[in-house]
Amino acid sequence: MIQSILDNDLYKFTMQQAVHMLYPRAEAQYEFTNRGLTSFPDGFALAVKKNIEKMADLRLSKDQKAFLKKTCYFLTPVYLDYLESYTYDPGEVIIHQDKDRLILHIKGLWYRTILWEVPLMAIISETFFKITNQKPVSVKERNSINRNKARKLGANDVKFADFGTRRRFSSQNHEILIRDLVSHKNHTLNGTSNVHFAHQFHIKPIGTLAHEWFMFHAVLHGYQMANSSAQDAWVSVFHGDLGIVLPDTYTTDVFFSTFDTFYAKLFDGVRQDSGDPFLFIDKIIAHYKKLHIDPSTKTIVFSDNLDVEKAIQIHRHCNGRIRDAYGIGTNLTNDVGVTPLNIVIKLSKARVCADKPWRNTVKLSDDIGKLTGDLEELKTCMGLFHLPDP
Repeated sequence: MIQSILDNDLYKFTMQQAVHMLYPRAEAQYEFTNRGLTSFPDGFALAVKKNIEKMADLRLSKDQKAFLKKTCYFLTPVYLDYLESYTYDPGEVIIHQDKDRLILHIKGLWYRTILWEVPLMAIISETFFKITNQKPVSVKERNSINRNKARKLGANDVKFADFGTRRRFSSQNHEILIRDLVSHKNHTLNGTSNVHFAHQFHIKPIGTLAHEWFMFHAVLHGYQMANSSAQDAWVSVFHGDLGIVLPDTYTTDVFFSTFDTFYAKLFDGVRQDSGDPFLFIDKIIAHYKKLHIDPSTKTIVFSDNLDVEKAIQIHRHCNGRIRDAYGIGTNLTNDVGVTPLNIVIKLSKARVCADKPWRNTVKLSDDIGKLTGDLEELKTCMGLFHLPDP
């Protein structure tokens, strides 16, 4: 189910480099959340565990390392040497089942455990469809669906990337998708978040950072300093590369309160991952103008529950006022005639080192349905920002 050690999203590797460099003693805990309240059949946890154990055999090959060195110029030789020696430790994953409820936790050093999230979700998704014997539409029908999406997006000049590793139907279907997209003559696919398939199909791996980067910095410096300290730390590692910042960890309005001229000029743009994308466009354009920055020089990467039609509508709303790009996930890798799982794995606790106390972490977002974390901690965080209780 996991094709190689690179069968993961790029932002997990970029964040791993940053953690390895800045926070080598930090520890993390992650927790699985079943947003869709899916019932898992008997034996499901055991089937997932068997696939987790297989991941201990994955290694970075010389060819893969050469690909990363050539393509991901922002990854340092020190980090690539470390990744070459890295192996997954299944002992970091605790998984069991309580009737139809799946319980999964990850715990260990942050620089090690950070790679688990995406492949674990891919395994859970593929195992579910396999063990419940759900049949997809034929490969011929999938080919038609995929190429039709490539045609529509290309005809509307919508530049997009595949962001669908975590909730894909299967690794095989993921490969079929990428092959179909790149084979379309007028496609506007500009890359994939999946580093394995970027390597296999000679396309660009795409990704920057995720919410957990900001969540950890709240543990380190407090919620009110989380956004600015997370940005400062990111820049200290990548020196201006990977310049798309994520604003909604503690709501976009809170983010904008400290996203001043310095940060707005420093970063190439922002990623919209929750809330109303049309309101977000108008809001970020107004913010850039307020700071005397030409919005047309900046970029929004849209990644929130997109499909082809929604991406086209958003692109028309941008209308050249600001650069736009799209990370389309589940609608690309799991549009095969089944209902995709609505699952996440999020950072739930962290500590700076072993002799410091564990602290709960939370994510607010611009969508109340995406709130994650301990309820009391969520109330504390929202109270600090004068937001209504969850």
